[in-house]
Amino acid sequence: MSARIAALETWIARYPVVGDFKYLRRTGDRAVTRDTVVVKLTDDAGRSGWGQSVPSPAWSYETIETVSTTLAHHLGPALVGLDVEDTAAVWRTMNRVIANGFSIGQPIAKSGVDLALFDLVGRTSGETLRHRWRCESRHTVTLSWTVDVRAVDDVASAVAAATARGYRAFNVKAGAGLASDLAVARELRRLAPGAFIWADANGAYDEATAVTLARAYADLGFAAFEQPLPANRLPGYLTLKRMRALPILMDEGVVSLEDLRSFHQLGLLDGVAMKVSRSGGLTEARRMVAYLRDEGLHYFASGLTDPDLALAACLHLFAATDLPHPAALNAPQFLSGSILATPLVIHGDQAHVPTGPGLGVDVAHLQPQ
Repeated sequence: MSARIAALETWIARYPVVGDFKYLRRTGDRAVTRDTVVVKLTDDAGRSGWGQSVPSPAWSYETIETVSTTLAHHLGPALVGLDVEDTAAVWRTMNRVIANGFSIGQPIAKSGVDLALFDLVGRTSGETLRHRWRCESRHTVTLSWTVDVRAVDDVASAVAAATARGYRAFNVKAGAGLASDLAVARELRRLAPGAFIWADANGAYDEATAVTLARAYADLGFAAFEQPLPANRLPGYLTLKRMRALPILMDEGVVSLEDLRSFHQLGLLDGVAMKVSRSGGLTEARRMVAYLRDEGLHYFASGLTDPDLALAACLHLFAATDLPHPAALNAPQFLSGSILATPLVIHGDQAHVPTGPGLGVDVAHLQPQ
């Protein structure tokens, strides 16, 4: 008989922030940390798997408090007794307990469960994710350096820091204003004339500004324009897509395969910047990547400054699905510390995919809440 979920436990893991990033800036006197919720699933044979939810309240509606209470009071009790190998039943239960909104409800909270389930099943079977998915997989994922500067004079130091660390590709954060963003983009291209670069506005602009920027980024040879408009400005996405100045990627508005399929059928996007945590974990993210590849859409990748367990899951997915571009996984750039017995290995801009069963990493440094 298959093992069944016996318990779900959570811990808060906080990572010191290094450098300056708009989603992780100081408020008041409190030291800046990247706060996450670590999830442990234990089956009725005493075996455990680990996951990690990475809420980002400046980016989404999920916070460290909502994720913690949802896991402890809603998802955890509902999952007890379910077959650990019946992923579909786990997801049906999670979506019944925390219903969908426009798309998956509280996907970041559910992502921690999904990752822990993958880890538990893999540890039990002794399989890596590559073997479980029956696919070849690269051993490393190339990373992109996030350029998030407040003035054009800061671009040079950002490029110098990236070069010193061995990074060759860049994703630049837009949204400060048209003139500022154009100046930063032009300076970045001047200092990195042959680099792979794409821009991400995180939904900051109106249609007219986005149209101007799309043309300018195309002239600079940028690879794509990510989330130029808020997720619900669909007519504007249609305008940008029809311009064909450069590929238009969605991010925040595409949480599930159904979102992706619908927006694609409506002609609103050229591709997606995939995030594992935004999509509720590996289960849905794999389905979405398969659709991107089957339909010939652009497949980019980023994250929510995902450390440790969440970062390991991203590396597994992007390596196994042959990500064609550098990934904007910036935890190695902006965070320090680790809860792992052996931290993930990053050499220059190459992040090494863990090789052990499940997510391939072991938790060792958790403190009681």
